[in-house]
Amino acid sequence: MGPSDRTAQAEARILDAAKSCCERWGIEKVTVDDVVSASGVSRATLYRLFPGGKDVMFDALHARERAEFFDTLTAEVGGTDDFEDLVVRLVVTATRELRDDRHLAIMLASEPGAVLSELTVDGMPQIIRVANDYLGPILKPFLDPEFAEPLIDLLVRITISYFLAPSEHVDLGHVESARAFLRPGLSVLSASIRQPVISDHT
Repeated sequence: MGPSDRTAQAEARILDAAKSCCERWGIEKVTVDDVVSASGVSRATLYRLFPGGKDVMFDALHARERAEFFDTLTAEVGGTDDFEDLVVRLVVTATRELRDDRHLAIMLASEPGAVLSELTVDGMPQIIRVANDYLGPILKPFLDPEFAEPLIDLLVRITISYFLAPSEHVDLGHVESARAFLRPGLSVLSASIRQPVISDHT
């Protein structure tokens, strides 16, 4: 195992431990020493990997969670060649992932203020930025960036809003309910949607 592998392994152990400690004591009460003890990594190593300590470490944890979320999301929608189906699958999959996230559920129950901040005021710009990085290439075959970026922004905000405050009338985790809800808005883009070119390799 080379130095880069050992560094990646230590980072993963620290972030896993930080996540576990949050579930046990809550974000505000977790200390660097708690994470050091849970991870088995030295305090010096933690500060070397995360200069600034706790805040930088939790920023890295949030970044990892966002990346994992969008990795799952893009894997689930791969190969979709219909624009409406693609958008519906993105929203439905994202909603289901949020609902099934055990760590998120624990943190919402124990420290709702911190989680709400991370999903809205403080964290929303980063979420939208990562969403554009991941979803922009998926939507590019259908829409120019001038239309794709505002759409991604809107879909992120809608999905998070309905996750945090569920509706009696709309279930974005249900395909047909999500389709009926999203279709009128998507129809506005109908003139700008193009069919992706499918290469013939035969």
